[in-house]
Amino acid sequence: MAHKYSLTDDQVPRHWYNIAADLPSMPPPPLHPGTGQPLGPDDLAPLFPMALIGQEVSAERMIPIPDPVRDVLAMWRPTPLYRADKLEAALGTDCRIFYKYEGVSPAGSHKPNTAIPQAWYNQQEGVTRIATETGAGQWGSALSFAGAQFGLEIKVYQVRASYDAKPYRRAMIETWGGEVVASPSPDTNAGRAILETDPGCPGSLGIAISEAVEDAATRDDTKYALGSVLNHVLMHQTVIGQEAQEQLRALDAYPDVVVGCVGGGSNFAGIAFPFLADKIAGRDIRVVAAEPAACPTLTRGHYGYDFGDTAQLTPLLPMHTLGHGFIPAPIHSGGLRYHGAAPLVSHLLNLGLIEAVAYPQRECFAEAVRFARTEGIIPAPEPTHAIRAVIAEVERAKEEGVVKTILFNLCGHGNFDLTAYDAYFAGTMEDIELPEAELDEAAKALEGMPAIA
Repeated sequence: MAHKYSLTDDQVPRHWYNIAADLPSMPPPPLHPGTGQPLGPDDLAPLFPMALIGQEVSAERMIPIPDPVRDVLAMWRPTPLYRADKLEAALGTDCRIFYKYEGVSPAGSHKPNTAIPQAWYNQQEGVTRIATETGAGQWGSALSFAGAQFGLEIKVYQVRASYDAKPYRRAMIETWGGEVVASPSPDTNAGRAILETDPGCPGSLGIAISEAVEDAATRDDTKYALGSVLNHVLMHQTVIGQEAQEQLRALDAYPDVVVGCVGGGSNFAGIAFPFLADKIAGRDIRVVAAEPAACPTLTRGHYGYDFGDTAQLTPLLPMHTLGHGFIPAPIHSGGLRYHGAAPLVSHLLNLGLIEAVAYPQRECFAEAVRFARTEGIIPAPEPTHAIRAVIAEVERAKEEGVVKTILFNLCGHGNFDLTAYDAYFAGTMEDIELPEAELDEAAKALEGMPAIA
């Protein structure tokens, strides 16, 4: 039995797939925080180059990937598809488990798939500096790599909990020429305000976004780049699912279930959106989003308009949210510690096209260890949630007496996250369940926001 399935270099996708073209209804529009009116291109121009703004609002189904972007992506794409036959044997299942492995990128995750086009479009419009945030460090390192490819200066605000726990991600950012500071930082008004009230604040993606947006909005040479949540970011990731479709087609296989982990939604969108096009067209397929129980945005969050950041500098986005003031517990899956889910992912959940599940981190790491000991790859903390969901699907198939084909996105390796595994083996890793009182606080924070029709 073959274990790895590859494509040739000339099979790197030539287009991004835009799911907006196939949705039965569109999500509500983002709103201007001052006027409450739908955003126009001019409202986003201080933060993003016009080419990306055009992609953000596009209804075109397939958007061409520029040749210079595709040339850089071809440094590691297409990525391999693996049959998890050793894991299947350990589970004693007849289900077929496949995973798309994004850890082969220079940054060790899926994040360069959007970092490269974002850097290129900025460079094409004369931008020389980009400010951004990062949680666990995957996005910050990916954008720093992209900046090195196109001669851009990169400033990264990294969530303090991850900045302290993952020094080698910081070293990656600096190796590629980026500058990284712990967030909240003394470099911005937003950061200084939080440090005055809470000097030991562990930070959050919402806070780091506030700092990066403020940085970009106050400098003429700087734009902002986001590694998740927005439509154009999710669209750039669809190279993952498109390649997986080609690889499975060569095997005469098609998934009954597609699984991805969700923080903001980028790697989930990358694997799921091309298959959701088939589901919307009538194909019988389930799509499962897995998230942390400590940050249960899709499974327990409120659906409504909310700011994408803590300091309320961003537009109002229609999304499942735990409230823009929510500061997640410092769990090891730093990339999933975000208070809101992407508007497109939130809308898909509302339409019933996807399902959402949440798991505590010790369960996830237990399955990650089993995966590592069978398949050989140490997963990043984020996709451990997807692996846990895959195991649940195998158990469900056994109960139903059926055999399923399951596909998931192993969105990065955990070689820079071994402190998390150390905590798991030492028994110091804690499971954190979000108290209902915090959800009530989130609901109060949404009072007065524009209603979603």
